Amino acid sequence: MLRDITLGQYYPAESLLHKLDPRVKIICTFIYMISVFLVRDPAGYAVAGAFLVSMIVLSRVPFKFMVRGLKGIMFILLFTAVFNVFFTPGEVLFSFWKLKVTREGLRVGIRMVIRLMFLVIGSSIMTLTTTPNRLTVGLEKVFKPLERFKLPVHEVAMMMSIALGFIPILVSELDRIMKAQSARGVNFESKRLTERVKSMIPLLIPLFVSAFRRAGELATAMEARCYHGGEGRTRMKPLHYKKRDILAYIVVLLYLGAVIAVGILV
Repeated sequence: MLRDITLGQYYPAESLLHKLDPRVKIICTFIYMISVFLVRDPAGYAVAGAFLVSMIVLSRVPFKFMVRGLKGIMFILLFTAVFNVFFTPGEVLFSFWKLKVTREGLRVGIRMVIRLMFLVIGSSIMTLTTTPNRLTVGLEKVFKPLERFKLPVHEVAMMMSIALGFIPILVSELDRIMKAQSARGVNFESKRLTERVKSMIPLLIPLFVSAFRRAGELATAMEARCYHGGEGRTRMKPLHYKKRDILAYIVVLLYLGAVIAVGILV
């Protein structure tokens, strides 16, 4: 399951989405997230799902690789569904013990699970088609107006990019530690909850040590390259909007209009 986490990874490919300006992908991802929360009916979810599938096809990232990232949040999806099904008041369909399943709970549970799936896959498309360096530059440009409020935009963008880049590294490190501990007799598949919790201790300590070590090495490397923040820095390859970027904005705005229209008409 550790290898199923795709958030923060970059998938190299020759596609239209890979060539888009990172600012376009960041802003369009935010617009898509907003549209998912605007959807209230099956027709709206069908429009959002069709748009998401079309983006996956354009990205040329294998569909199995894209959906594989959902396995990492399967517990969250199940918890969300169960919580809404049993604790949403409404018309009772059936009950057992002190738990009641309502019609409204089923609707809300299904809606929340679909929303989470769309949000995870939608954000994964952005990271899978954008290198960490371009993602950092894009985030810095998008949030640049916040510098008027004394917000260190460059540093925040750098931290977000480093955090996303560290996700697959830490997952790979955790997988390596688990294999090493399993070879020494640690059982991670025990059915007893107490034993499974105890087995996490040999994982967490080496993982934290490795994370701090990598953070120290990164800080040393940045200091050795005379990094002192974003003030006065220039770009070897500055960002410039092209025709395909403007077209991408138009397509996303048309999609947002379609979602709003479906919500009003249906």
